[in-house]
Amino acid sequence: MYTGRVVGSATATVKHSSMEGCKLLLVMALRADGRGIEGDPILVVDTLGAGKGEKVMITSDGIAARELVGDRTSPVRWSVLGIPD
Repeated sequence: MYTGRVVGSATATVKHSSMEGCKLLLVMALRADGRGIEGDPILVVDTLGAGKGEKVMITSDGIAARELVGDRTSPVRWSVLGIPD
């Protein structure tokens, strides 16, 4: 699990049927101190409604992400777990 900051969204003209109705977000992982970002942007499936600039908790647990979208054959790997206050 990581904490990250939403830096934007992505649009796909064609996507796997399991991702219909899900937003695709670009998230930058935050450093442990929460002040800086690190690494490359991560494409994340969001069903919670996070927006640009918000801090989010994300996971790379593909099994949980596939359960979230309800399809065992989905290519989804990253998903939003929560939006901290």
